[in-house]
Amino acid sequence: MAVLAHEGTFPIMFGAIPLPVGAGHRTGYLARPDESGRFPVVVVLPDLGGLDSFEKDLCRRLARAGVVAIAVDLYRSDDDPLIAYNSLTDTRALTDLDEVHDFIVSDDITWNAGNRVGLLGIDVGGRFALLKAATTSWVGSAAVAYTPLTGDEDRERQVAEILSNLPVPILGLYGASDELIDSASVDEAQRRNEHGQWLLYEDAGHGFIDPTSPTYDEGPAEDAVARLIAFFKTTLPPAEIEELG
Repeated sequence: MAVLAHEGTFPIMFGAIPLPVGAGHRTGYLARPDESGRFPVVVVLPDLGGLDSFEKDLCRRLARAGVVAIAVDLYRSDDDPLIAYNSLTDTRALTDLDEVHDFIVSDDITWNAGNRVGLLGIDVGGRFALLKAATTSWVGSAAVAYTPLTGDEDRERQVAEILSNLPVPILGLYGASDELIDSASVDEAQRRNEHGQWLLYEDAGHGFIDPTSPTYDEGPAEDAVARLIAFFKTTLPPAEIEELG
């Protein structure tokens, strides 16, 4: 792990981490405050590109605000990204998330604040975040960024069918000019999930939060990240910082 100081509220530790899943390990990335205590935890689920610099930067920004962030690459392989995603069943993905949660709440981990964990899904990673939030008691809240809400009819489960039954706080972040997602589907998600918050950023396109994307839009991106931080700090167990000395 490396330590990054003098940015944000907390100095942080961050680096790659193997996450025990099934009989082996998944590639993971952990960023957490470099302080003694327990903190809210968020699991970050990447887009089709897998775990890259964007998700790692997002983890570090969450950690500097006092939220432990663990990104897990559910579908990285040598295949074409779309093939890798299509080969990952919903059942397998949701089971893998249970095992990541088992790691977070294990006796060896001393920095997690309670059993309830947040999920943050980017693009298709958000499908798994929403499906898990609808079916599992350990999910405290879930946020998604430009996650398709239709077009998954060939999958085991469909996001549209669970939007009305999400029992936890939900935050959806979308661009009104997204060429891949119809803004009407976001409005419909808000109608079905009336207690959630589904936002459309004017003129923002798909991938607008990702600094490595050609459609990155700094203004909406900074607002979205600030909302994510506030959302998880409000909806997850609070930090318990140990006073030393």
